[in-house]
Amino acid sequence: MEKFIDILDKELGNAFESAGYDSALAKVVLSNRPDLCEYQCNGALAGAKKYKKAPIMIAKDVEAILKENDIFKEVEAVAPGFLNLSIDEKVICDYLSGMSGEENLGIQEAKEPQMIMVDYGGPNVAKPLHVGHLRSAVIGESIKRIGRKMGHKVLGDIHLGDWGYQMGLIITEVKIRHPELPYFDAEFTYAYPDEAPFTINELEEIYPTASGKAKEDAQYREEALNATFQLQNGNKGYYALWKHIMNVSVTDLKKNYEKLNVHFDLWMGESDAQKYIPPMVQKMKDDGYAHEDDGALVVDVKEETDTKEIPPCIILKSDGASLYSTTDLATLVQREKDYNPDSITYLADKRQDLHFLQVFRAAKKTKIVPEDTKLTFLGFGTMNGKDGKPFKTRDGGVMRLESLISDIQEEMFKKITENRVIDETEAREIAQVVGIAALKYGDLSNQAAKDYVFDMERFTSFEGNTGPYVLYTIVRIKSILNRYVEGGGNLESVKLMMADSKGQKELMMEVLKYNEVMEQAFVEQAPHKICGFIYDISNNFNKFYHETKILAEEIEEKKESYIALLLLTKRVLESCIDVLGFEAPERM
Repeated sequence: MEKFIDILDKELGNAFESAGYDSALAKVVLSNRPDLCEYQCNGALAGAKKYKKAPIMIAKDVEAILKENDIFKEVEAVAPGFLNLSIDEKVICDYLSGMSGEENLGIQEAKEPQMIMVDYGGPNVAKPLHVGHLRSAVIGESIKRIGRKMGHKVLGDIHLGDWGYQMGLIITEVKIRHPELPYFDAEFTYAYPDEAPFTINELEEIYPTASGKAKEDAQYREEALNATFQLQNGNKGYYALWKHIMNVSVTDLKKNYEKLNVHFDLWMGESDAQKYIPPMVQKMKDDGYAHEDDGALVVDVKEETDTKEIPPCIILKSDGASLYSTTDLATLVQREKDYNPDSITYLADKRQDLHFLQVFRAAKKTKIVPEDTKLTFLGFGTMNGKDGKPFKTRDGGVMRLESLISDIQEEMFKKITENRVIDETEAREIAQVVGIAALKYGDLSNQAAKDYVFDMERFTSFEGNTGPYVLYTIVRIKSILNRYVEGGGNLESVKLMMADSKGQKELMMEVLKYNEVMEQAFVEQAPHKICGFIYDISNNFNKFYHETKILAEEIEEKKESYIALLLLTKRVLESCIDVLGFEAPERM
């Protein structure tokens, strides 16, 4: 379906043209004075200079034409040249009825679907997920889902840190503890064991221990660097041990991401890009893009329009070692070869802005990706505690993501069982669902680039701009619909009618923005726009609910119309929370 705002733009464009003015002036926006009107157009102000005419005169000319248009209930030109517009209730009703009849609620899916990749997650293997991994996971998952909702083919890649120095550290520590293992026997010629010589809990203790030793012991550090070198250059025993590290870590990562309802299509990492590095580096040299600078191999990426110094992108260090930039560029080589994406979005801490600027410029300059391939870095802010500093545990340590999820679900359980009798098993199940919604909504409702304060009490509240409040609204609608069916009503036969109250019209006006908001969230990669939308819908619904006797309405047609509106509202809300990555329980 055509977006409602586009329909209004067309009508205003025709009116401006009919009045002798440029249709480009006819841009309709939501009114900043909803007490006066629903939409407004300020085009007359922009046209005053071009037509050498007072803007109010232009607005009056257009007003005269629009008053004959059935779409508008009221049109008023007001000084200095605004056009205030209110929409006819029948037009709203017809548009929403059209939405109801569409399986996808009238979303304008892409006519030419793009191949989009979203690089999010980015954890290092052998280390537990911590709260710093939350934002990348939930924002990236939502952007992926929004893209799919708009009809594009979207692949999410976790891009694991699985091939660097930390692997040499782990191998070195395991060798010290268990020198008898076959992975360290150069003469071993049999098949290596299928079972890993460590559990995930042991692995998560091994890495920090090894890291601490390497900082204090130069010889230990050299051994770890040598183990890294041997792994990356084909040591069979070390590679077999590396596969165990990967299997144990990825199994645990999948379990924890599953708790967040975050799913990746590709479980690839730095190791997958290694074979692309040598030919990529050679081509950069052959094509004259890469040159030596203080022993390192670099690609210049500064541009004439730069207002600050942009350092070269380092491809190889002076000792020949690769860096994150090398791996990221090689990964782009791989993605071009395997998927030929139209665009790639990277999720990472906003402090990595310079890194991605260098990588993107180097990728375009060296023709690793075509010029028209869109590379986007979506940098996010930090999740802070109430002290304004990055969120920590009570003893000052970095909190595991698993612990944060457990804590917020426990808080939800307390609130759900407070002052009411409910089966504990059911309460726990509801708390899991609502807890995840509270956590994800609390994050996604903030603009990605901004820091925010994690406030357990506020995030788990059933009042205000929170996930539980939105879910409670959906559950309330479900309850009304269930009671309607239990009373003999048929949800298949209900039909929407024109609004008969201000509250009902306001709810209908909010719901019809769905198509527009979803597209805006996709174009701007802004899940917080959807959060704001469903919060507004929830507020409007609850106002309508408190003002209207829905099931007690004696006129059957009016009752059916209310039910039809509730059905549509529920579908819109559920579609929105689905792209945000959470769901609503049947009751709360």
